[in-house]
Order: sequence, then structure tokens, then C-alpha cells
Amino acid sequence: MSSSDGTADAVSALAPDIGTSTCPAPAGGGIAEAADRSTGWSTDQEDTLDLRLPNEFLALFETEQPRSDDTITNTVTGPDPDPDSGTGHGRRQQNWGDTTAPASSLTPADGDLLDDVAEWGPITTPVGAFQLVPVRVERDLPLLCRWMNDPAVSAFWELAGRQNVTEDHLRSQLADDGRSVPCLGVLEGAPMSYWEIYRADLDPLARHYPARPHDTGIHLLIGAVTHRGRGLGSTLLRAVADLVLDRRSACARVVAEPDLRNIPSVTAFLNAGFRFSAEVDLPAKRAALMIRDRTLCDLL
Repeated sequence: MSSSDGTADAVSALAPDIGTSTCPAPAGGGIAEAADRSTGWSTDQEDTLDLRLPNEFLALFETEQPRSDDTITNTVTGPDPDPDSGTGHGRRQQNWGDTTAPASSLTPADGDLLDDVAEWGPITTPVGAFQLVPVRVERDLPLLCRWMNDPAVSAFWELAGRQNVTEDHLRSQLADDGRSVPCLGVLEGAPMSYWEIYRADLDPLARHYPARPHDTGIHLLIGAVTHRGRGLGSTLLRAVADLVLDRRSACARVVAEPDLRNIPSVTAFLNAGFRFSAEVDLPAKRAALMIRDRTLCDLL
């Protein structure tokens, strides 16, 4: 989910500018693949075992029922409110630490497959208190739409445009069975990043690498421009990966698949204790498969 400068300072300067460090393959494609490279797998045995799809994955396909088109609506349009006006999504009107959604909000299905991300709580990081707060469309859509329209972000996420583009992406996850949970990253009380925590072993990604049961994936973008170029990318990636391993005892690996062209993103993952495993061809990008192993956390 590439190479970095030879000095530690240069690497740390690159790492946080990840605009959308790692992102899902956008619907409809649209990202030109990089020139052909070797796709040889790592020789590490950790990545060459358990090629069989997990039974849990197969069971979901057997029981999943088609949904009505009415579950995805485009109800929010118009310009983005001013975040400092008191009428939009500034801190004056929001309690970002409150994860109790009103009954009308669309939230992930009860009993998500990620051990209840909403209950993971805040953690202490070298840059301050940080918390993953599950997205509420009614509250968070204007903010996320503004981030998705940042050129540094849209180049990899491809969700720029009117609010309904971002809204459809969010609602498709929130109406799902809990295998992916979209979250705001809230640092010291202020939302500054967008995360998707997902079951990689139950995701289409599992068709492209030797997935293991309970592999957990991360997608990330740093939304606020003022938070880029400060080393936050690597710091928060390490903190969230370790949080996943701490809260999900069945998970032995955290994975990510940033676009190979996004060198700052790949560098950020390397600095966060992930190891490069392989290059993988996904439907809309050639990606770097990055893995953070529970057994190597103390070493990397």
C-alpha cells in the first residue's frame, strides 16, 4: 500500500504529505497503471501461506441478500458550510468525542466485524490524544467532501465533485455488514484525517494476496493541509495499526495497499513499522502491499 531519501529527516518530511495515503480502488477505474514491474512475492513465509479463502468470507457471500436501491440516497447538496461560522462542522458546534449517534443517523451495522470500532476509545500518541470516530453522514459529509476535492487527495481517491459522490461512497459502507468502518481521525478534539478500517480477508483485496483470517486493512487520508508536512502520517499510522492489534486479538496482521506512485505514502508506512511485501495489480492501480505484523511490532 519506492524509495525514500537517504536521510531520516527527509523521509519524515515526505511521509505526512499523504493527501490520501492509501485508498480503495475507485469505482470505474481511471488511474493509469505504472509501467510493468516484477510482481514476485516476498520470500517471507508469512506471506506465502493460507491461500484458501477463509470460510467466513465464503459464508458472507452465501447469506448476503441484495439491497434495494433506496438504501443509497443523495440528500445533501449545495456548498460546503464555513467550518468556522458556527453553522457548519467547526468545533464550536461539534463534540467530536461523542460517538453516540442519533437514531436518524446511518451508522455501521450492529455487531460489526471489527470488534466495535466505536468503542475503541481515545489513545495517547506523541502528537496528542487521538480517536477514531465513526462517520455520521449528516454531520461529516461537507467536511469530507471538501477534503475529497483537494487535488492532492482526489489524485488517488477519485471522489472529487459534488457531495453526492462522497455521500454514495460513505453510505455504501455504512449500509454494509460492518466489514468496513469509515471514521474521522480526531486529534486533540479536531477532525484532521479520514480512515477506513476494514476486514481485508473479507474484501476483494483478498483475491490479490494470500490473505489470512482477520487480516485488517487501513485506508487513510490527511485532510487538513495544515497537518501535512509535520510527520503526522507515520506517527498516526503506527498508533492506529497498534490500536487495531490491541483491540482485535484475533488479528495478527494489519495491511495496506497504497498506490506505488504515491511515494510519500509508501514512505509513511515504512516509517510506521510496516514492511513492503509485494507489488499487486488491483483493478485501478498497481499497489504496494504493506504489512505490519503483531510478532514484529517490538522490532519495527
